[in-house]
Amino acid sequence: MPKRESNDRFSEPRCGLILGGVRSGKSRLAERLARESGLPVTYLATATASDGEMRERIAAHRQRRPANWALIEEPLALPAALASSCTAGHCVLVECLTLWLANLLWAEEPERLDAELAALDALLPRLPGQVIFVGNEVNMGVIPVNDLARRYGDLAGSLHQRIAAQADQVVLTVAGLPLVLKGPALPPL
Repeated sequence: MPKRESNDRFSEPRCGLILGGVRSGKSRLAERLARESGLPVTYLATATASDGEMRERIAAHRQRRPANWALIEEPLALPAALASSCTAGHCVLVECLTLWLANLLWAEEPERLDAELAALDALLPRLPGQVIFVGNEVNMGVIPVNDLARRYGDLAGSLHQRIAAQADQVVLTVAGLPLVLKGPALPPL
């Protein structure tokens, strides 16, 4: 997520958050920014291939990723995976926060959700290198009638707010167009 230095060159913010709806272009933007960082990239995937449609989405993401990117697949222990993969001079792309939350909500250990969220909150200010978080913006529609869906939306909104508060750059992507909400402008395509 490049920002301008005083000499008009681009440098990398330490932490970025890219939000958007389903098929908004957020993942492609995050992948582009990770590629353009010029740093070695680790793609930290939280999705699980729970059905045919998710297998197709995962395959599409795999096909777009450069072959030289490292891959970590971790659906639950995101803070631990970040702690082991974030290093100076390295970019970690987390795809995606809201799938991670959903995995934790459906996990067999209900207390794990609070523990993982607390661990991420504690870890985020200390992460070295560059990290780009991707998340689905799920709270721009009608309020769901289901209590689990409302809880999920509340958790996602709170998580996004906490990360955005610490991020150097926050971008909302709509119809493939990035709108910078916080931080420096993005470099042109």
